Amino acid sequence: MRTLPRLVLLLAAGGLLGGALLVGQSAKPSGAKMADAATAFLATLSADEKKAATFGFDDPHRQAWFFTPQQDRDKNPTRKGLRLEKMTDKQKAAVADLLRAGLSAKGYKQADAIMANEGLLLELEGKGGAMVRNPSWYFVSVFGEPSATGKWGWRVEGHHLSVNYTIDKGEVVSATPLLFASNPAEVKAGAKKGQRMLAETEDIARELIGSLTDEQKKAAKQAKQFPEIKEGQPKAGVGDPVGLPATKLTDDQNKTLTKLIEAYADRLPGDVAAGELKRVKDAGPGKVYFAYCVEEDKPGKPYTYRVHGPTFVIEFLNVQGDSAKNPANHIHSGWRTLPQDFGPAK
Repeated sequence: MRTLPRLVLLLAAGGLLGGALLVGQSAKPSGAKMADAATAFLATLSADEKKAATFGFDDPHRQAWFFTPQQDRDKNPTRKGLRLEKMTDKQKAAVADLLRAGLSAKGYKQADAIMANEGLLLELEGKGGAMVRNPSWYFVSVFGEPSATGKWGWRVEGHHLSVNYTIDKGEVVSATPLLFASNPAEVKAGAKKGQRMLAETEDIARELIGSLTDEQKKAAKQAKQFPEIKEGQPKAGVGDPVGLPATKLTDDQNKTLTKLIEAYADRLPGDVAAGELKRVKDAGPGKVYFAYCVEEDKPGKPYTYRVHGPTFVIEFLNVQGDSAKNPANHIHSGWRTLPQDFGPAK
């Protein structure tokens, strides 16, 4: 085993801490792109639409984020914001531009697929299902006035997707919570058979778990599954790190761990991802832990894992059945900032 800061070296050598920093210096920063896109979106709205879509920066709604279905007994939406269903094609295109400003090309493709996947859930569950499945039930909120001088933020959110940003003086100060989820994790039948929207969150983690020695597993494997990701609040509430520190991994294992961290950061624009990964690097590898739990004796072998450092936590769960009743085929995966999302506390 090596105890040298191998994870730091790997992150520094990776494209996101190398090329991405250069791209961020030469291209327009993501904070400015978001301000432009949000301003353009707001310009398409009527007065009534603006009332639905805009909030004060300090409005409690800014930190009240949810990735689960939010509806009342009559199946009316209870989320705030302006939903796609109420928008013109021009307005929807402006929302797409805002999402593109806040996500990488890969991240945008996954987010678009997550929204479109509501159509598949409707097919699997039928119109009589308990939850509304509608690709247009995604909501946009803008907090404060988009600008290069003040504080503002925005959110695009609905079932299985929550993209949240806080910007101060043109700089992105928080890109979290960022939640992507997929039901089914893998489509088992039909025209989309084989589709896996979030494959990298499973494949890389399984590669790492499969490489662990029995001694390493004693530290990394947990007796119980990690609990569900805590929505609706600015703090992840994950407690102290548990599991195996990165300093106890081999060089090859650290490469895999780095790939896993980057798979989550890769959802973000290059300059934002570089900033997130720099904080991981600066915190030091001895404070980054990997932990997991697999229930081998249960159908589908449900499992969860965490990658937990001083500045971030990756949370992953695949424990629920999918809408076609396949066991453990329903992913929730999130990137959270520690000690809290939405930027520094006042």
